[in-house]
Amino acid sequence: ADPATLVRRYGQLSRLTVAKGRDIKSPQTETLQMSDDIRFDGQVVIVTGAGGGLGRCHAIEFAKRGAKVVVNDLGGSMDGSGGSSAAADAVVAEIVAAGGEAIADGASVTNDAGVAAMVERTMAKWGRIDVLIANAGILRDKSFSKMEIADFAAVVDVHLMGTVKPLKAVWEIMKTQNYGRIVVTTSSSGLYGNFGQANYGAAKLALVGLMNTIKIEGAKNDIRINAVSPVAATRMTENLMPPAMLEKLGPEQVTPGVVYLASKDGPNGAILTAGAGVFSLAQITETEGAYLGHNASAEAVRDQWAQITDETGRQAYT
Repeated sequence: ADPATLVRRYGQLSRLTVAKGRDIKSPQTETLQMSDDIRFDGQVVIVTGAGGGLGRCHAIEFAKRGAKVVVNDLGGSMDGSGGSSAAADAVVAEIVAAGGEAIADGASVTNDAGVAAMVERTMAKWGRIDVLIANAGILRDKSFSKMEIADFAAVVDVHLMGTVKPLKAVWEIMKTQNYGRIVVTTSSSGLYGNFGQANYGAAKLALVGLMNTIKIEGAKNDIRINAVSPVAATRMTENLMPPAMLEKLGPEQVTPGVVYLASKDGPNGAILTAGAGVFSLAQITETEGAYLGHNASAEAVRDQWAQITDETGRQAYT
């Protein structure tokens, strides 16, 4: 299958990337305008969950573009158990071998003291923090009927609080600098739902709510925040798709979007879907609705449902 089909089938991005019957077309080389490279020279980037998959690709790319990188990874299993520094150390070694600067950090993003120590160590070594890429995550997939509350809480803790805690730890630093860029990792499971992922979907959509407030509060200090909704072949998805399809969904195909979102001229408050070379913008929209009066009844809502849900003139709120 072609990449666009893979994204539609497994990432649930069809509502964002392709209208029915419309082809995705690659940009023609002769019509592309040349532009300056996006660089991060002199900037410090923290990437959580950077020991493999998406995080590893992000960390390596930022280093290639001149950033000093903190490679954070607990090194646990996919369900969050265990821990090892080997994965983060390997990514650092890869960056250093290529001439870049990086340090490894094995703190859990859910551990207050560990997150604080990571930030303190980063500031002691490099004196600033410009970019936070919140990518760490775990999976404990089960249908809601079979899911234990402990599994729900663990996933929410890592994805939501594991983003909030590093963000809170760097917030005052970024405010003092009058500069900061943050990218959180949401998911189509949160935006649209996915069977067996009530915990994961709830946590991932919560990050959009976090972003929508942080983009307002950080604006006066030039702190921008965006979300990426990736579809990629990682250990979290390797059992969900056939090998031939995984080949089309390399994590390195998501990283260009993350790099742009974290750049000096990146947007603020965008949800970028990315996978298999397809990039699109997801938005929360509201219809024009219908005025039913101050004493409207449930029956009136029922009777006017077609007008209430009419998409004509709907607007996105950003």
